[in-house]
Amino acid sequence: QVQLVESGGALVQAGGSLRLSCAASGSIFSIDAANWYRQAPGKQRERVATITWGGSTDYAESVKGRFTISRDNAKNMVYLQMNSLKPEDTADYYCKADRVATPYGPRYDLWGQGTQVTVSS
Repeated sequence: QVQLVESGGALVQAGGSLRLSCAASGSIFSIDAANWYRQAPGKQRERVATITWGGSTDYAESVKGRFTISRDNAKNMVYLQMNSLKPEDTADYYCKADRVATPYGPRYDLWGQGTQVTVSS
């Protein structure tokens, strides 16, 4: 069974840093792209950052210059380094893998269960 598991969420003061990790387990041939999304209470889920298999990255305007997404293809790991955190970064953060290739059938998208980040002012 293929799954994504996030970790690293915590309570941190404004201005602090956190690194989130997303581990993909199971038989995976490849992942086209990996993303971090977040959902704050009462708000819609929004995309925060994307990294392609080749390493190209894209960020939401609200996090540019503060967050960095990276991946280790050999380990099927994706990371989100978050610096200069603000109270408005408080949310549940989710990892999403696009077009996961496995031995079990057609490619599909996969979500993790989320990890909570709280930034206090």
